[in-house]
Amino acid sequence: MAETMAEVDLAFRSIEELAALFRKRKLSPVELTQLMLGRISKIGPKLNAYLTVCPEIALAQANEAEAELFGGRGRRRDRGALHGIPISLKDNILTAGVRTTAGSEVLREFVPKHDATIVRLLRAAGAVLLGKTNMHEFAYGVSSNNPHFGAVRNPWDTERIPGGSSGGSAAAVAAGLCYASIGTDTGGSIRIPAALCGVVGLKPTLGRISVAGTIPLSPTLDCVGPLARNAGDVARVAAFVFAREKGEKAFESIAKGVSKKKLRLGVPQEFLKDEMSADIRAAFEAAMKQLERDGARRVSLSIPLIHETEDAGNQIAWPEATHYHEQAGWFPAKAAEYGPDVRSRLEAGSKVAATAYLAALEVREHFIAELHAAMKENALDALAVPTTPIAAPKIGEETTAVNGKSYPTRALLLRFNRPANLAGLPAISIPCGHTQEALPIGLQLIGAAGGEAQLLEIARRFDKRFAGLGRPPAAN
Repeated sequence: MAETMAEVDLAFRSIEELAALFRKRKLSPVELTQLMLGRISKIGPKLNAYLTVCPEIALAQANEAEAELFGGRGRRRDRGALHGIPISLKDNILTAGVRTTAGSEVLREFVPKHDATIVRLLRAAGAVLLGKTNMHEFAYGVSSNNPHFGAVRNPWDTERIPGGSSGGSAAAVAAGLCYASIGTDTGGSIRIPAALCGVVGLKPTLGRISVAGTIPLSPTLDCVGPLARNAGDVARVAAFVFAREKGEKAFESIAKGVSKKKLRLGVPQEFLKDEMSADIRAAFEAAMKQLERDGARRVSLSIPLIHETEDAGNQIAWPEATHYHEQAGWFPAKAAEYGPDVRSRLEAGSKVAATAYLAALEVREHFIAELHAAMKENALDALAVPTTPIAAPKIGEETTAVNGKSYPTRALLLRFNRPANLAGLPAISIPCGHTQEALPIGLQLIGAAGGEAQLLEIARRFDKRFAGLGRPPAAN
C-alpha cells in the first residue's frame, strides 16, 4: 500500500513537532510506530539498514507510551520529549531479549540478558525501540560493507557506502526509518556516516555517555552517541543519555533555541593542507562564511601533532581490539568466521609491540596537551574542519582518487576524525552542502572536554541558517 504525501511528511518531522502532536492528541505513538514499521518493511530492503526489527516490542512500548500520555486524570505520565518516539540502536549495543550480533557471524544468534546502560536510559525516557541497525563487523571499519549480513546502502545513492561503522544508524535516520539512532565512535564511526548520509552525529567527550553494555572495539577510545536529522533532535536525545551530573536542562534549552553569543572558531591549517576534493573544500568555505555572517570569528592556528594522530590511533586501537577478542575466546579460535578485513586487522593487532602501544599513548598525552593549549590560548569555542575529505565512495571502492592522486579510502575517511577520538574531545558532524553528484557533505566541530552543549548550540545556530539537503531519493 503506497504511502500518502502526508505520511511521508510525517516520517521526516522533528522530534519536537512529534512531541507536540502527541500532547495535542493529534497523533498517537502507536500510529507513528506503525508508520515507521511500514516504512522499514517497504524501504528497508533497498538500504539493508536494519539487522533486526522488533515489531512486537515496538508496538508494546508504543501502546504503553500512548496509555501514559493519553491517560486520564491521575493516570497520565509524561516522560519528556522522547516519550513515544521510535528510535533504533546500532547492533553492538546490548538489548535484553533482542538479538545483538555486532554485525558478526560469531554473535549471529546472541541474545543478551541485560540492557546496556544507554538502553536503560532510553527505556526510562519512554523511547520506542524499532530494532537494531546494520554495521561494519564488530565496528571495525568505515564502510558498513558487511560480509555476513550484506552491505548497508547510502539513501542518497544506493551504489555507495553510508560510511561506518554506524552506517545502518545513519542510513535509517536519513531515510526516515526512525527519528534518532544511537551509534558508537572509536575513530569517526558516528561522524563519518553522519556526514556521508547528510544527518547530524555527535561523538561526546570520552566517558560522557556510559559505554557499559556496548561490545568494545578499543576501550581507550570508544564512545557512544546519538544521530538524528537536526541538531535540536540530537540535543533532545542528549538530555536523556548524558551523564546525569551535568543535568538535562542545558540540552533541552539548546533544543528550543540558540544564544546570540559571538563565537570564535579555530581552523587548524594542517587540515586544510591535506588533500580533499574540490567540492568538500568549497562547501567547507561556504559553511565558514555562513558562520562568519552569523557573527563567528575565524581563527587560523597550527596544531602540528595532528598528523601523528592517525598512526597513534591505530597503534592503540589495533592491540586493544585484538586483546578483547582473544579474551572473549573468539580470536583466533573462530578466525574463519570473521570477514577478511576485520580478521586482517585483528592479526595486525597481535603484532603491535608493547613499546609501540606505549609510545602511542605518549603521543596521545602530548597531543591532548597541545590541543588544549591551542584552544585556550586562542580563546576558542570550537575547532571547525570538514568531517571527511571526500563524499561517499562506491561500495567496494578500496582506493579513491583526490585531485588526480589515489589514496586508501579508509585512511581518507578516518583522517579528520581520529584527532577528536585520540584527544577524548566531543565532536559533531552537521550537513553543510552537497557535491555536484548530490552527495552530502559534513562540517565537523570539535569542542573542549565537556563542551557538548556548546557544540550543539553552534550546530543548532547553523541549522537555522542552512537550507538543508532535502530528502534522499531512496526515502520515497
